[in-house]
Amino acid sequence: MNILSILDEIEKVDGEIYERISPRRKAMQDFYNIGKKISLAAMPLALSSLFNKAYGQTTPDTVNGVLNFALTLEYLEYHFYNHALVAAPGLIPAGAPTMAITTIRDHEKAHVDLLKTTLGSAARTPLEYANFDFTAGGTFGTVYSDYTTFLKVATAFEDTGVRAYKGQAPVLKQHPSIITALQIHSVEARHAAHIRQMLAANGAPSLKPWVSLGAGGVSNDTGIAAVDLVYARENTTVQATHEIAGINGTNVSPANAAESFDEFLTKAEVTTIANLFLKTGFKL
Repeated sequence: MNILSILDEIEKVDGEIYERISPRRKAMQDFYNIGKKISLAAMPLALSSLFNKAYGQTTPDTVNGVLNFALTLEYLEYHFYNHALVAAPGLIPAGAPTMAITTIRDHEKAHVDLLKTTLGSAARTPLEYANFDFTAGGTFGTVYSDYTTFLKVATAFEDTGVRAYKGQAPVLKQHPSIITALQIHSVEARHAAHIRQMLAANGAPSLKPWVSLGAGGVSNDTGIAAVDLVYARENTTVQATHEIAGINGTNVSPANAAESFDEFLTKAEVTTIANLFLKTGFKL
């Protein structure tokens, strides 16, 4: 059995074979040396193990589950912004605000399309605007008639998205899809910061571009009790077992300590939040 010939033949149809096996081509030398240390009978097993590592976890169900979870959230955000732009005339002020919301809407559509392409036939059934209730059962009844309410809901959505991607990263950490998730995660963070600035200029002057402590040190800095779950644990000041406030004798305040680190939301927490806006039959 000529292992080198087998690998050469595979390389003709898969130029990334060596990268799949190891990020360093030099590591292949270790495999070649196996032939000097084990019997010929054991070689097929060693080769099989090598190929399983390279190809055996192409797109696990757990990864598809995370990507479809993300896809549902991207559908939610896309339809939320798109409806505001095309079906709620006068809601968003002309000029910079409309340009910003249009750009964010287009980003969300790009995210939807990328996730659908990545998932292929495993993608969930597409969601339409009619599948959502962006008033959350009447909690935000003026979401498409009052600009400040619209921005408050947008803030909650964007902050949720950032924390949701962070929470699912461990599931994807050993799969190429982590790159897709991280590329979207960073853009969602920029959306969140920009929407927060827009809300600060329209009804919430004390709101910062990043999540900070609310009144009395509570996690929710928006002052909107209905979205408390979005900000669960954001008042945490302990990281990796270390208390950050006053660390090493510094004057780091609890507020600064909480702002310096962004916590993740669990899938269950995000599901609860998203289901507030999904109609029966389409809930996560």
